[in-house]
Amino acid sequence: MQLKDDKRQKNQLQQALAFPEAGRSEAPESSGQGTESSLVKYMSESPASSNQLMEEICQAENCRKALARVKSNKGSPGIDGMTVEKLPDYLKQHWPKIREQLLSGTYKPQPVKRVEIPKPDGGIRQLGIPTALDRLIQQMVLQVLQRSWDPTFSAYSYGFRPGRSAHQAVAQAQQYIREGHGWVVDLDLEKFFDRVNHDRLMARMAQRISDKRVLKLIRRFLQAGVMENGLVSPVDEGTPQGGPLSPLLSNIVLDELDRELERRGHRFVRYADDCNNYVRSQRAGERVMEGITRYLTTKLKLKVNQAKSAVARPSERKFLGFSFTSGKSPRRRVASKAVLRFKARIRELTCRTRGISMEQRAKELSEYLRGWRGYFGFCQTPSVLKELDTWLRRRLRSVIWKQWKRGNKRFAELRKRDIGRGLAAKTAGSAHGPWHLANSYALHVALPNSYFASLGLPLLTDSR
Repeated sequence: MQLKDDKRQKNQLQQALAFPEAGRSEAPESSGQGTESSLVKYMSESPASSNQLMEEICQAENCRKALARVKSNKGSPGIDGMTVEKLPDYLKQHWPKIREQLLSGTYKPQPVKRVEIPKPDGGIRQLGIPTALDRLIQQMVLQVLQRSWDPTFSAYSYGFRPGRSAHQAVAQAQQYIREGHGWVVDLDLEKFFDRVNHDRLMARMAQRISDKRVLKLIRRFLQAGVMENGLVSPVDEGTPQGGPLSPLLSNIVLDELDRELERRGHRFVRYADDCNNYVRSQRAGERVMEGITRYLTTKLKLKVNQAKSAVARPSERKFLGFSFTSGKSPRRRVASKAVLRFKARIRELTCRTRGISMEQRAKELSEYLRGWRGYFGFCQTPSVLKELDTWLRRRLRSVIWKQWKRGNKRFAELRKRDIGRGLAAKTAGSAHGPWHLANSYALHVALPNSYFASLGLPLLTDSR
């Protein structure tokens, strides 16, 4: 009888981890004799001490939440080719063995897949994509560790933390400037994620985690290696960008910096590896720059990028895509580099050689614009947004004019849009280029803003 009960509970566990058939919610609702109650009985992990941390990580509810999160994040497959869509079925069959390996401390992550993506300001960012299974386990570990670690982090750390955002970080920087701290010590950490010292990180974590299995698992994730061109390279430093656990580990490393800045009485704000200190004078800024650089180099074994770091006025630097106007009442504005990146992306999406309809083009643009507006709408200089709206629609008129190609076609399209015969002929026969004509009266009437609105194209200045 006991054997049958164990088998039934095992099957229920597998079903819960794999998520039931379509139409049901991600987390099954509890009923008097449903899956969850049996799972809780089966798992029965309620650790009384931190020595039982791995049991807490493997709890059924934690597994379900982690799987839902991994599925929602999607992401590319790792070196084994398994997609997140196939992960639930895999867990149905293999979870008991995986759980046993986690609890015994024998689980070994697979190497991450190297992926290179271009940085907005040039260069290459290297990502390490774990397998879908390893992403799940990292997420399980993250959810448990974050509950105990996050409340202890500095109030001036905003990156990768629940309930905190880049906007809050920018607002805090703005407050420092309003209070008279009109100089910024802008520190850039060179390849921070690639230079994290494993021994220092693990020693810091060991101060608060006594479960050796968890520490061993985290170190194995750090040292899993990188597969590139079919070859696995060992890793002895750094925390690969791309895994769910890396952001928390980076905050644990840089929490030492936060505490040191607080101890020295500095006014600072940090978002991931972007850290700005605000002071009252250039001289004070230079002293702070020298002192922090020395601390980062000697204590944390990190390297400051001297070429990208500077002591300057906040109006001359960018922070998380924003800058600030000069004066005693600084306003948030979109940094010039962010504007250039916006225009570059728009040019990519509206490239004439892509060969797609204006409707499809508008759909892609709308997705990008809504995301961009959701972030940069936080600025306090709406004139920039209006200028970009005007520039974008001029760009689209120019693209359409190019698509019409020849004079006869252009004349016919203008006439179809109620442009008078004389004006249509003059515009269609003009020697001016598309960009010039995109700003003409004829094209503004033929292709008004309402036309683009009918395609679903939003305005950056529209707060709805």
